[in-house]
Amino acid sequence: MEKVRWKRKGSLVAALLLMFFIGVSSEKIPVSNPRELKTSLGVQLNTKHRRLVVMDNGLVQVTLSNPEGEVVGIKYNDIDNVLETQNEEDNRGYWDVVWYEPEKQGSYDKLIATDFKVIMQDENQVEVSFTRTWNISLRGSLAPLNVDKRYIMRRGVSGFYFYAIMERKEGWPDVDMDQIRAVFKLQQNKFHFMAISNDRQRIMPMPEDRATGQPLAYPEAVLLTDPINPDLRGEVDDKYQYSSEDKDIRVHGWISSDPPVGFWMITPSDEFRSGGPNKQDLTSHVGPVVLSMFTSTHYAGKEINTEFRNGEPWKKVFGPALVYLNSVSSEEKPLNLWEDAKRQMMVEVRKWPYNFPESVDFPKRNQRGGVFGQLRVHDRYISNRLMWADSAYVGLAAPGGVGSWERDSKGYQFWTKANKRGYFSIKNVRQGDYNLYAWVPGIVGDYQYSANITVRAGSNINLGVLVYEPPRKGPTLWEIGIPDRSAAEFFVPDPYPTLANQLYTNHPEKFRQYGLWERYVDLYRNDDLEYTVGDGYHAKDWFFAHVTRDVGNRTYKPTTWRIIFELKHLNNNGHYTLQLALASATDSDLHVRFNNPNADPPHFATGTIGRDNAIARHGIHGLYRLYSIDVPTVLLNGGKNTIYLTQSRSRSPFQGVLYDYIRLEGPPKT
Repeated sequence: MEKVRWKRKGSLVAALLLMFFIGVSSEKIPVSNPRELKTSLGVQLNTKHRRLVVMDNGLVQVTLSNPEGEVVGIKYNDIDNVLETQNEEDNRGYWDVVWYEPEKQGSYDKLIATDFKVIMQDENQVEVSFTRTWNISLRGSLAPLNVDKRYIMRRGVSGFYFYAIMERKEGWPDVDMDQIRAVFKLQQNKFHFMAISNDRQRIMPMPEDRATGQPLAYPEAVLLTDPINPDLRGEVDDKYQYSSEDKDIRVHGWISSDPPVGFWMITPSDEFRSGGPNKQDLTSHVGPVVLSMFTSTHYAGKEINTEFRNGEPWKKVFGPALVYLNSVSSEEKPLNLWEDAKRQMMVEVRKWPYNFPESVDFPKRNQRGGVFGQLRVHDRYISNRLMWADSAYVGLAAPGGVGSWERDSKGYQFWTKANKRGYFSIKNVRQGDYNLYAWVPGIVGDYQYSANITVRAGSNINLGVLVYEPPRKGPTLWEIGIPDRSAAEFFVPDPYPTLANQLYTNHPEKFRQYGLWERYVDLYRNDDLEYTVGDGYHAKDWFFAHVTRDVGNRTYKPTTWRIIFELKHLNNNGHYTLQLALASATDSDLHVRFNNPNADPPHFATGTIGRDNAIARHGIHGLYRLYSIDVPTVLLNGGKNTIYLTQSRSRSPFQGVLYDYIRLEGPPKT
């Protein structure tokens, strides 16, 4: 067995496996497929077995349970089943929803279907449907949803597509649905190498390693004390270390070394996901597990709107996504599988929206519309001329308030990134009513177009030149950080050597290391952070997370940070303004005081905010919050001033805020 082999040969086996993945040559070798000649075979559908449905296109054979609609087998390249056969059939490839009625405990609904139907079948494509219809007798046992799970196999495609249509009828019970996802669990004895992005790839621990390891501050984080692969001893494993922003979750998966096979989740569009392009979510993790996260409260908490109240009807299509499999010969580099998966991902992105799903609820390209224009920025304290909204994120989402897109999970969202001059084009938009939203890297705040936009099939709406006037009261006196909705520019410490994940050593995403919140008391043992404007540099003098102080015995106390600055000339002709932007907050109440650390009440308080949990989950941002704080001149001094920032809640080490950007503005100029 695999465990015996690792134990017996120790680091030598680990080194050989790593060399196998890296390869001995830098020569680019194309991916080959020993079954490539079978791509001309038509797609076959076998429904003769009473309990199974089998789709086969000569490249991949997929077996689905009937009528439940779960993926129980995937045969590929002489592997009879790439899914974990030690698991029960309902624990290999499935959908699930985390749901609960108000004030009740949450549970998983695996969306087990009760009816099977062939939607279409010919030599080029098969599409099958597994449905479940909800009624009031099921209340309390199943999420109040009608579900239609679809699977598509196409000629010549090395994999299969899947999507689901979920619907609530008007008048159905109140419910919260905090997570919707698809899960695939692969063979433990084959898939050991995980790839999330070009610079996030590694040999992973085994499930047994987590079971024998030392649990850390929360269940997801485990110190590997006696791993099967001895080279992993002393590392921390936590599935949240492999989260990514939705805009970057296009392809991820696992590679088997024997035989060299890749299993990939390819998601060509974000339109059905929640919270916009920068929301973070899970990808793949120890199991080996591959996820397709459609909605969740990760890095946002319940501020993401997952509530359905007062009989609210709802319908949404999740997907399609593609499960893609590839292979190379034993003489080729397995990492070529990653390169091929990326190429296939780009093929799928170019094909979006697909023209082959049969559901009338999935509109084709000619049933969609588009919106285009140019976004510019007007901030007279930076420039008297309109500025280009360079690289702005511009999107259409459900009508709401400024920034509401970040908290929406019910509707569809369509986002693009503007070019250097602020020109944007949002294509392939479903018909419907939307607001247009945007935010600009380097500029504080959120933009929202003043009118609703109605997109119809074939429409191509030109909005012309749009002008964003960001929050601004007066000239900049000083600033800390970069307004980019992230705390990544601030000082991120090295982890404790005994609690490191070697993937993130000398990595640009060092913030994904475990336990960084504990480093605060190491750096500020006797006093809290003090930052002097003009002398300090945010990248080395401003800790990335404003956390509580551990005083021992699982007791924590609030911390107060100080910003010291000079005002050579105090202007009595108007108020000053403190622009304070947060990249994340977790069960926090931030108090702001000017020159009086004991002012009661504080001069400004956010109140209790945030359930992002970004500190514990290694995220450098969560939900964005901007506060424009009025500062009467009477609170300031000519000469030296101190701003006191106190995070006043202190029940745990994970309470705190991540700052995005702080700016003091003088009184307005006439």
